[in-house]
Amino acid sequence: MSHSEHSPAAPEHAASEPAEVNISSLKFVIGCIIAAAIIGVVGSMVQIPAWFMAAEVFLTIIALFVFGSFKYRIHKNAMTYGMAIVIVATFFRVWWPMEHAAEVRNQIADKGWTAWLPLIRENLLSFHGLDHLIHLDTMLFILGLTFFVAVVAQTRLLESVTFKLLRMNKGKVLPTVLAVTAVVSFASGILDGVSMIGLTIRTLVIILALAAAPTAAVRRAVMICTVVTTVCGMWLAYGEPPNLIMKAGVIDKATGKPILNDLFFLSYCLPAAIVSYLCVAWVIRCSLKGMHVNLEKMDVVDSHVAAVRFLQAQRHGEVFSAMEFVELKKAEMGSHAQGVEHRVTHGESLGLALVRENVPENLRKKLLGEFVSEDLAVKLDRHYVLESKNQSPGDDEGEVAVKRAFAELEGPRMKACKVAAFALVPFVGLLVYHAMHHEVPLFWSSTAGFFVALFGVANLKKMRSLALKDAFHEYAEYYFLFPLFLSISLLSEVGFFEQLKSLLESGIDSMGITVVAWIQFMGATALSAILDNNVVADFASKAITDLPNASHIKLFSMAQIAGYAAGGCLTHIGSAQSVVAFAFILRAVDSKYTPLQWVKEMASIGALLVVALTALIIITGMIH
Repeated sequence: MSHSEHSPAAPEHAASEPAEVNISSLKFVIGCIIAAAIIGVVGSMVQIPAWFMAAEVFLTIIALFVFGSFKYRIHKNAMTYGMAIVIVATFFRVWWPMEHAAEVRNQIADKGWTAWLPLIRENLLSFHGLDHLIHLDTMLFILGLTFFVAVVAQTRLLESVTFKLLRMNKGKVLPTVLAVTAVVSFASGILDGVSMIGLTIRTLVIILALAAAPTAAVRRAVMICTVVTTVCGMWLAYGEPPNLIMKAGVIDKATGKPILNDLFFLSYCLPAAIVSYLCVAWVIRCSLKGMHVNLEKMDVVDSHVAAVRFLQAQRHGEVFSAMEFVELKKAEMGSHAQGVEHRVTHGESLGLALVRENVPENLRKKLLGEFVSEDLAVKLDRHYVLESKNQSPGDDEGEVAVKRAFAELEGPRMKACKVAAFALVPFVGLLVYHAMHHEVPLFWSSTAGFFVALFGVANLKKMRSLALKDAFHEYAEYYFLFPLFLSISLLSEVGFFEQLKSLLESGIDSMGITVVAWIQFMGATALSAILDNNVVADFASKAITDLPNASHIKLFSMAQIAGYAAGGCLTHIGSAQSVVAFAFILRAVDSKYTPLQWVKEMASIGALLVVALTALIIITGMIH
């Protein structure tokens, strides 16, 4: 999600709703420290069972949903890091008396407390140890990928492609959106799906605004972007953090190599992604059939949207659509704001809407300068005044100046595009090398791609700062996962998942592999609807790692991946993409939109996906 965006405006009905109550993060963490101390004392007197630690992890995960969705709120970082203190304290009291800890106790008896140093060095001060505990390689790969995509996004390549497709399709919205979503589905398997959704939403919303699409269609398009970047992007591991977590967690202990390699994703998950896209295409067809953009009457700024956004980033260090800009400037426009917003929402250009709503000339020029460029504000305003009177010849002084300015931008923009394209060479090359030599860390590929791509915007200070700021803010959404990964790893160390493996094996014997795979699919779908799907992926992968049959592991993995991808779309908090899409709807489409409306509107496509993926799981189970 681009964090050059501005905070959502308060909904019009906010005054009638109960205000959120934010519980102090500091007090919560202090409470966790006290609870950890109590557990330490109690554990010295009685044996704490493993199920108690499992309950703490489960309550932490559920609390993320409860205290992130309703009236009483706790910051998710405070929640997970505070509870990690409690869980670590419990872990030592559960693990210490266990038989496999006897060697450590004997070493301490012989060498004293210095016996802890090798354990600390191995588990906390080594790459391998941290990778085992918190998926360090995966999280560093996501970090590099986030920065890589944030830089590539500044080239405005997706906007350029979209408007070329629109012209090729002679203004027809349906084939254009189908083509764009197909491209994004492919890209989301390799690049960061969270970054891709921010770009895709803004691009599609511009197209729908130009076609004067109703609000319901715009909402549906935004929601479809969630499915496209989450479910349709599951064909490869690298674009989706849950896929990478699953890949890192399911390892062949004999060879140390991942069982879920690229061949697995292409064999098992690519068909699921294709089936999912066909479902999406059907929904798009039903929603957008017959819509059309009149290319001949398209505004000069709207028809050069890639150049406009490149200019915004270069001049102002911020990027915004016309609707977002109007939302941001409501206070300055005063009584004119509602009329301008209505016109822009229904496909009118920002400049023309300002003139027709009688916004004062000086304010119009100021706003146009901030939206496009101060150098073009006077000529743009003159162009829109003439157009409002139907006196613009279609190539007046304002249009000529704007087109000339945009043409001058093509040089630096194409240079950035070429550098970004070249950055894919080390990125893809190192991905392939990692696939052949698993001992080489994955994160080198995304890090190399980022540093090469950065050269494309290195001399554009504000654009470079915008890309880095966006990436920092986006990656901050992943901080809460580190203690959760640690907690699940510790839970695995005390043997909790052995019971789940036994349950799976007995289920295979009694019900068959296909039924068990479908149950895992439905379970992952349900859990991911209320929990973050990154956590579901980590938790679910632990139970299938040591199953004796590799084909069973692969089928179960495909079922789980399909489940947490589909389930992550069903609610506004199921995945990072859902969070981005819901926030955009509130800010730029419908300020009264509710989580319940999201569930209702997503239910139809969710049901279609569940039916289609169920059929695929049954067919795959029969084959394998």
